[in-house]
Parts: sequence; C-alpha cells; structure tokens
Amino acid sequence: MYEIYLFDLDGTLLDTLDDLTSAVNAALSAYGFGLRSKAEVRSFVGNGIKALIERAIGEKNHPNFTGVFAEFKAYYKSHCKDKTKPYEGILDLLKKLNAQGKKCAVVSNKADFAVQELSKEYFGQLICFAIGENESAGIAKKPAPDMVKKAMSELGGTKKNTVYIGDSEVDLQTAKNADLPCISVSWGFKDKDFLLAHGAQFLVDTPSEIL
Repeated sequence: MYEIYLFDLDGTLLDTLDDLTSAVNAALSAYGFGLRSKAEVRSFVGNGIKALIERAIGEKNHPNFTGVFAEFKAYYKSHCKDKTKPYEGILDLLKKLNAQGKKCAVVSNKADFAVQELSKEYFGQLICFAIGENESAGIAKKPAPDMVKKAMSELGGTKKNTVYIGDSEVDLQTAKNADLPCISVSWGFKDKDFLLAHGAQFLVDTPSEIL
C-alpha cells in the first residue's frame, strides 16, 4: 500500500534510553544537579535535546542551561552507542521493506549529528535518508511538518504513498500536521494507554505488524 516509510528514531527503531540517561546524568552531575532516573528521562524525551535538558534541570532559562546542554552534547557524542540497540524485529522489518522496493527514512528531533551517526551505524543502506533536529537551517522540529516534508521531497513521497511511524504524542501530532496516516508502536517510550488517550488509531505491538 505504501511506498515511503518514515520512522521516528528513539523509542521506535532504537532503544536509546540507557545512553540518553547516562548523558543526562553526566551533564547534570557536572553542574551539581541531582541525577534523574531512567523513567524520568523517558518522560522527558520527544521534543528535542534542548527540551530534554530543560526538563532534566527542572526549569526553563536556568543560568547553567548552556553549560549543561554543552556537556550533554559532548558526552552523548562519545557515548551514544554504548548500550543503544535496535528493538527486536526492527532490522528484519527494514530488510523486508527494502526487499519489497520500499524506501525507509528517519525523521527525528534528536540532534542531527547523532541521527546521522546512529542511522549509519545500525541501519546502513536500509535507511535511504535521515534527518535530525536542524532548526538553525530553518527546518522546524516536530511536531511541525517541515522535517517530514523534507524527507518526502528527498524520496519522492506523496500523501497517498507515505506513512509515518512513531512512539509518542509528538509523532501523532507530526503525522496529523503533515496530513499523513500514523502507525503508533507500543514498545517505545510511551505506553499504549497514553497513545490511545492522545488519539492513536493504528497501534502495533511488534515490528512485523507494520508489514
């Protein structure tokens, strides 16, 4: 039915939570803040790393934000692959989609440097195009549709032949803003009840169901 499959990254294709938590806590501890649990970090992700650090600190416009943010980026750049791994069944899904001639892309609010590195490391040629947060180039992050439209343009996608797959309310809103159908996955950072409460219509429990 679809020719273009646009995937969120964290919580959808890759389990990145352990490495994100380590990076957040390394940055917080460097500036004397208390540490955050993995469950807390899980609830903080979805709107990009600036929002992640603001939530981890506990307030916006904190005077140490710039330092904590820089520390997070430096640490994560060196440690983003320590424990990160694809969810079970993801590689098989991507291989099958590619074998069917489908095009797969990553559209993520994660920092673009990390999106490019992780996509290349774990998926190689199975992913045709990847885009991360790059608002400095005038591309608004999700849930704005800009990143989705960029990926569709790169891959020749239309509203009729493209589907968006993600694990959060941000992904649901992104798909809505881009006027695309959305498949929500239950194995990510937000659970099934949360996704249903935020309007999920198509839910899958395993990657193979996406086929």
